[in-house]
Amino acid sequence: MLTFSLRRTMVAGFSLRPVSFSSSISHFPPKHGKVQSRVLESLSFPIRSPSRLSSKPMSTEPATDSNAVVSSDGKVEKSDILMQYVVLRRDLIEKWPLGSIVTQGCHASVSAIWAYKDDPLTLEYCGPENIDSMHKVTLEVKGESQLENLAEKLGAGGIAHKIWIEQPENIPTCLATKPYPKSIVSPFFRKLKLCKSS
Repeated sequence: MLTFSLRRTMVAGFSLRPVSFSSSISHFPPKHGKVQSRVLESLSFPIRSPSRLSSKPMSTEPATDSNAVVSSDGKVEKSDILMQYVVLRRDLIEKWPLGSIVTQGCHASVSAIWAYKDDPLTLEYCGPENIDSMHKVTLEVKGESQLENLAEKLGAGGIAHKIWIEQPENIPTCLATKPYPKSIVSPFFRKLKLCKSS
């Protein structure tokens, strides 16, 4: 007879009650005499902070999060949030399938995160308290020369970034920054447009 037990735990804000079940394996005849095994196993799930869909009741108190600051008069002020910027090429958006363009942006974003994986801002951006509420802005430039000019401007300003070059074609398709506080990185992107479908 197999027996499993599930200990009480929290999953996405819900409490699971202990559950036990047993199953007989008598339809498998033992080869040598009577065989009986008992397995006790505890299952656990990762405890995550509630996501945007939460089972917690709403409160009348002001909401706070890891980026909120409460001023001396009790008002909640939003502090500088961490942002990652992704910049795509408009000329490719008009020529390539949408899925290919999205993939290019994903490549650049992941590559920038990985290249700076030990950076304190990247660790905070990808930390358990922020992983479900990342902030990204996707912008566009006209073409390859504008993308290269932006990369030079970012480099001169000390903004770490990654240009994704699609292989084997050797085409620079997009750019992504590592995460930065919005106040530091947003001035470099003020003249760019939000990326929109054709």
